[in-house]
Amino acid sequence: MSENTDVLALAKALIDCESVTPAHGAVFDVLEAALTRLGFAVDRFVAGEAPDGPVENLLAVRAGEGRHVAFAGHVDVVPPGAGWTGDPFVGAVRGDLLYGRGAVDMKGAVAAFVAACADLPAHGTVSLIITGDEEGPATYGTRALIDRMAARGIAPDLCLVGEPTSAQRLGDTIKIGRRGSVNIWIEVPGRQGHVAYPHLADNPCPRLVAALAAIDRLVLDDGTDWFQPSNIEITDIEVGNPATNVIPAAARARISIRFNDLHTGDALAERIAGIVADHAPGATTRAVVSGEAFLTEPGALSTLLAEAIRDELGVTAELSTTGGTSDARFLSRLCPTVEFGLLNATMHKLDEAVAVDDLRALERVYRRFLKAALI
Repeated sequence: MSENTDVLALAKALIDCESVTPAHGAVFDVLEAALTRLGFAVDRFVAGEAPDGPVENLLAVRAGEGRHVAFAGHVDVVPPGAGWTGDPFVGAVRGDLLYGRGAVDMKGAVAAFVAACADLPAHGTVSLIITGDEEGPATYGTRALIDRMAARGIAPDLCLVGEPTSAQRLGDTIKIGRRGSVNIWIEVPGRQGHVAYPHLADNPCPRLVAALAAIDRLVLDDGTDWFQPSNIEITDIEVGNPATNVIPAAARARISIRFNDLHTGDALAERIAGIVADHAPGATTRAVVSGEAFLTEPGALSTLLAEAIRDELGVTAELSTTGGTSDARFLSRLCPTVEFGLLNATMHKLDEAVAVDDLRALERVYRRFLKAALI
C-alpha cells in the first residue's frame, strides 16, 4: 500500500490541517487527493450563507454495478482549547498513540475508511459523504449533502457513520439509533415596579417557577426496548435584575429534552407550551428541534458490521442507542444507517489521541465490512 493510502499517514495529514468548525480548504484538499488516487469522482461544494454558513462539503463516489455502500463523517473539529502537551494541529505519534485534535472525532475514522477503500472489489458503488460542519449548527452540512445527492440521483442502500462509538475497547459498541433533541426557550412577561409597592407591578418569577416545577415533574416515558427513558433538563433560568428593590419586567428559562422514538420534537414542544400557558398566561415559548429520534432495527446491516468486528477483533459488539445526536439523524432518512468508530474516551478533550493499533484495526474492520456489504 502506498504512503498516500496508509491510514496513519493520512490521519496525520488530516490532523495537520486546522479545521475548527466550519472546516474548509486544506483538509478537503488532503482528502480529495487521497480519494482521487483511489479512483473516486470527487464533488466539492460550498453551501449556505451567514450566520450558519458558508460550509464546505465533499461527496465522493466510486460507481459500479450492485449494492451502494456509503460512509459518512466530518472533518471539522471543536476548538482545541489551551493546555495541550503539543500542537493540537500537528499529528504526532508519541509512544503507541497518535495525538491531535480530531484523532478520534473523527479524522481517524475518515482516514481508516479511505485506506480501506484501497482494496475494494471491482463491483458495487462506494461513496463518502463528508461535511465540514458537524460540530457546529449543521444547517448546511450533511443536510446539504443529502440534497446534493438527491439532485444527482445518488441513493445509498446502506450507510455507515464513523463516529467514535467504542466505549471500553475498539469494537464494543455499534450505534443503531439516537435519541432526538429539542431545546425550548420560555419567556414570562411581567410589569416592572418597586418591591415595596407590589400592587403596582406584576412579578413574572412565581409564574415561571410554577411552570418549571410542573415541567420538572413530567415523566415522559419509561423507555423502550432500545431506548432509555426520555429526560427533561432545565438548563438556564435568567431574570437579569441587578437591583434588590425592583420587581423584574420579565423572567426567562430554557429547557432541553432528549427523547426516544415514542415522541417527536414538535409534539413535545406543543406539550411544554401548554403547561407554560396553564401556569403563566401570556408567556411565549420557542422551540428548536435539532434532531428526531431514529432507530435502525437490528438486521442485515448491523449483522454485517458485527461480524466484521468479531472476525477482525474477536469482540462481540453491543447494539446501542445511547449518547448525543449525530448526523446519522439525517442520513437515516435515506437508508438503514449505523455508526461505528474509535474509542470515545478522549474526544473533545485536551490531548485527544488514538492508539495507532486501533487506527489500523479500524481500517481492517471497515475493509472486511465493505467486502461483505458489496457482495
